[in-house]
Amino acid sequence: MALSTAAPSALSLVPVHAAPEADDWWRSAVIYQIYPRSFRDLSGDGVGDLAGITAELHHIADLGADAVWLSPFYVSPQRDGGYDVADYCDVDPLFGTLADFDDLSARAAELGLRIIVDLVPNHCSSEHALFRAALAAAPGSAEREHFIFRDGRGEHGELPPNNWESHFGGPAWTRVVEADGTAGQWYLHLFDSSQPDFNWDSPAVGDEFERVLRFWLDRGVAGFRVDVAHALVKAAGLPDWGGRPDGGSSEGFPGHLAPMFGQPGLKDVYRRWRAVLAEYGPDRVLCAEANVDPLTRMAEWVAPDQLHQAFNFPFLGTPFEATALHRVVTESLQAFSAVGAPTTWVLSNHDVVRHASRLGLPGAGLNVGDGLGPSDPRPEIEAGRARARAASLFMLGLPGSAYLYQGEELGLVDNLDIAPHERQDPTFVRTGGERVGRDGCRVPLPWATGAPAHGFSDAGASWLPQPELWGALARDVQALDPASHLNLYRRMLSLRREHRLGSGALAWVPELCGDGVLAFANRSILVMLNAGDVEAPLPPLEVLVRSGESAEGRLAAGEAAWLRLGGQG
Repeated sequence: MALSTAAPSALSLVPVHAAPEADDWWRSAVIYQIYPRSFRDLSGDGVGDLAGITAELHHIADLGADAVWLSPFYVSPQRDGGYDVADYCDVDPLFGTLADFDDLSARAAELGLRIIVDLVPNHCSSEHALFRAALAAAPGSAEREHFIFRDGRGEHGELPPNNWESHFGGPAWTRVVEADGTAGQWYLHLFDSSQPDFNWDSPAVGDEFERVLRFWLDRGVAGFRVDVAHALVKAAGLPDWGGRPDGGSSEGFPGHLAPMFGQPGLKDVYRRWRAVLAEYGPDRVLCAEANVDPLTRMAEWVAPDQLHQAFNFPFLGTPFEATALHRVVTESLQAFSAVGAPTTWVLSNHDVVRHASRLGLPGAGLNVGDGLGPSDPRPEIEAGRARARAASLFMLGLPGSAYLYQGEELGLVDNLDIAPHERQDPTFVRTGGERVGRDGCRVPLPWATGAPAHGFSDAGASWLPQPELWGALARDVQALDPASHLNLYRRMLSLRREHRLGSGALAWVPELCGDGVLAFANRSILVMLNAGDVEAPLPPLEVLVRSGESAEGRLAAGEAAWLRLGGQG
């Protein structure tokens, strides 16, 4: 269809949802994820630390973020990048001390930034004191009730209790050696064998995590990002499951509810947590990392008495294609609005291929998980970074809250060329290299071109190797280039705040949609994305920001723009 070039006053709007009546900060916030290991190293050991975050935090405030989310910095043996927690109420010496956390928190307050910390309630480290006590105790003891211990199947208990697989590959059960030296019970771990799952049917586990919540709330945090929030409660009896270990359906189990994910008992857990947060004021927030389909079912968890918001993984996994994006945006806004919750938007995080990489791949960016390695197709870097600019411009025009992953404002791509001996993701080890894992998106950030480790560490050390091309993408270089990825993000976030887009409402503009083009109005802004293959016309409106440099009045393929609607929005 031919796109309209009608005057703004002639455009019709198709509303999708209404603007929220509440103005809670988290409903419209831009939250910047910091992966501490890879942000900034001040100690010189090649691993990022809390002091490094504090030193560079002003850059995040200058960018225009409202809050930062810190991935785990707790005491941990670091078998899974800190998501194997040995002590939830202390800082791992790798990252510093509790005093360093307090300094970071104070600096964030000076800059007007809130702090959200990662909470890992599905599992802990096998070095956690509770699990060590469980191993030392007898089967059936109160200590073992903290975790999911079961007798094995088979004549001598030599077979796992069920057929579940670990999300990282291999079986989800490990057999222990009892105190008398005999082969004993098995414990469940949906992830690495060093990450035993808690038993959330035990009241003692609920009490322990209420203690953890209060510890960090007392230190002033604004809330929690809840890791694997859909997995805490397992189905009674732990029945066999024929689907994928991430909960997806497989042959013989079409559409069946995975017994390890999305169970009804989760609602009781989150109601209790919501009540705890409410004691500290109305501005504390819980955000779920949860992969649950469909969106309407996910929305059940963000009802007024449960979680405040949940990551929108269907949006993250949607290809750069107009029809698919139209559908997921519409369904997201309608599903979450129906329960009075905001929609969240995210394009990258520490677990997926960066969107600047995947949007440069064939197939419109469908490769989200499992990482990219030397044997995978190579992304077209410039094409991927250009589409990433457009995708970010489209996302930040949407109403709701937005999560940014460190380095996406620089247009960083994954490091595909990490050698096998340098890889640290347990997925790589447990699958024998079949899945390269997430190391490529976790590479330490480039701060200064020409500096040791691209400015990440003055000592020149880096726990994962950085690509050589990152020198040209370093923050200091981009800060001086008005056309850089970094300065585009600054402009987008400034306009987003000025026009209050996060707390707005979306209406599609049918006359401007078609031939791979999407257009929607949000308050006084018209957002247009050309996800097609050919250039498209722009309506006669003032262009406020655009992701590319196409001719006046035109929108190139793979480009997006914000235009001023005036009284139309």
